[in-house]
Amino acid sequence: MVDWSAMTAERQEQVLGILLRRVGWVTAADLADRLGVTARSVRSYVTAINALAPAGDAIESGPHGYRAAPSAAAVRDELSGAQHGAPRERAREIIRMLMSAPDGIDVFETAMALHVSDATVEADLRRVRAMLADSELTMAREDGMVSLAGNERSRRRFLTRLVLDDLDDRVFDTDALERAADAMGVPAPGLAELRAELIALLTKLGYAVNELAAAEVMLRVAIAVERTQRGWPIPEADDDGGPDRVRVGEVLDDLAARHLGSHLTPADRRHLAGVALVSLVEPGESSGEPERRVVEAVRVALRRAATTYGIDLSDEEFVRGFAQHAHNVVQRSHEHVGSRNPMTRAVKLASPLVFEIAVSVAGDLADELGVAIPDDETADMAMRIGSLVGAEPDAGAALTAVLVCPGFEGMRKRLRVHLERALGHELAITRVETGYVQDWAGIDADLVLSTIDLSGAGDDRIVRIQPFLTSRDIARVAEAVQRVRRQRELRGLRSQMLPWFAPTAFIRNARAAAPEPMIRLLGDALVREGVIDEEYVASAIERETRSSTAFTENLAVPHAMTMSAARTAIAVAVNEQAIEWGGERVHVVALVAFSETDRAAFQTVFEQFVDVFADPDNAARIVRRAHTLDAFLDELTALIDTPA
Repeated sequence: MVDWSAMTAERQEQVLGILLRRVGWVTAADLADRLGVTARSVRSYVTAINALAPAGDAIESGPHGYRAAPSAAAVRDELSGAQHGAPRERAREIIRMLMSAPDGIDVFETAMALHVSDATVEADLRRVRAMLADSELTMAREDGMVSLAGNERSRRRFLTRLVLDDLDDRVFDTDALERAADAMGVPAPGLAELRAELIALLTKLGYAVNELAAAEVMLRVAIAVERTQRGWPIPEADDDGGPDRVRVGEVLDDLAARHLGSHLTPADRRHLAGVALVSLVEPGESSGEPERRVVEAVRVALRRAATTYGIDLSDEEFVRGFAQHAHNVVQRSHEHVGSRNPMTRAVKLASPLVFEIAVSVAGDLADELGVAIPDDETADMAMRIGSLVGAEPDAGAALTAVLVCPGFEGMRKRLRVHLERALGHELAITRVETGYVQDWAGIDADLVLSTIDLSGAGDDRIVRIQPFLTSRDIARVAEAVQRVRRQRELRGLRSQMLPWFAPTAFIRNARAAAPEPMIRLLGDALVREGVIDEEYVASAIERETRSSTAFTENLAVPHAMTMSAARTAIAVAVNEQAIEWGGERVHVVALVAFSETDRAAFQTVFEQFVDVFADPDNAARIVRRAHTLDAFLDELTALIDTPA
């Protein structure tokens, strides 16, 4: 029987999650599409959610749709904790019982304790078995008795993962983390204070601290204290792990004693110090020398990415730092320690090319070193690569400008000096015009900066400024520079990109409900065009397994890891009903096949696709109007040409 109340509560929690992540207004239609329900259902969810808020204001309604109010986060946490009867929550309750019963639990007695039938418990046990799939634990059964098989360290790792998975994007909210831990039977009072003190103490010892991981380290400390107090310690080790483990272990032990009421065992001090050193402390001298195989794997992966994407990743200092980072990634994988990165989505959106390079490098390292590298770890690598790839601005990118400024010579000179001081890195003033009467159309420059009011001139190159430059003038000119730069880039992109769309490779409402069949469907269209072969399609599917190519909530851009297409081409599917894609629900899928000759356009195409579809209104417009390839291109071109 379907538990409709639990399902409704889950939907309400999803509504709040979407609104909290989006920050701005979200239309009812967009919410309905995200949830796979009607707009009427969305309205009922919003009404029910607001009824849970003390002031009835968790979600604000308006002509533009809905948006989260300050109390929304608290209501979501309340909903998350209220679903005790839901299958997901029962499964976690059963895990708690299994964790506390080394000899196992009786299915019949468990059903009575949870006030459900034996059949319901059996279904919940199947869910638990699925949750154990990626852990080192297994479920053992003898008649009606069920138990967990696996050592204590594996149990603690699994418990940590369950708590963190419950949080999703709230993993850096220490209050929510504390509540999630308590729900799994792990008291972790004052986690925010523990986190702050840990960061301060390690910084005082001279360590460069990655603050994002501090809360997870303290969660593991709380789990160690709780499990040890209940009689389940981890075995002792023969060595102390070196001076860094001793120092960090002493810090963790002191915090546990003062805040959690119990010292750590020597084994826990060594183990948790090791976890902190590979997750919390930035790679450096304290990390130990990377293994030779890691260093060599990093060099090979960086060389391959450099060749594929036409960039320079050979700086020796960068390679050494990346190898140290990879060493810690390997250690974290062995310890099943996460590296949660709240900026993963932002990194992916900000520079798809840099993220693609990181995916390539991470994929090669995962294959060579035999470790799993999730998206958050890949984002960390992208941030390192981005600091190198995007470190130097393009010195030749300055736009040209003519300054039109009748009047005193001294005023003109002062105005020019102030403009060049404020915007010289963006703008090169090629000459100064002093007359009131100008042939505006005949001025050959990207921008015209004029102290004369020409509101009716109809030339969007002209920027009106004051004779005595103000901060508003500087901002206005800077905005114009960015507009012209983007329009110039997009004009080139449009003329270059439009021929890439294959006339026979446009599908409206494709009958594919998952990434792999959709990639195959679009890939078959490009195979028929003679653009790619089956090997390329297989490569695109493999790329998708490494990291989702859903770059926005509406768009997926699957592609292979190589630029081996006979020519660059794009196959497009536009679906009125969104499909699940890597945790998102997308309406538009664009399979991009690049040839080596178009490598330079790779970043621009990605960035502009993402830029257009990052706006839900743009995506909705294209989905509503793009019934044919010509209509799709008309809408895409119009949106590309719209000034930012």
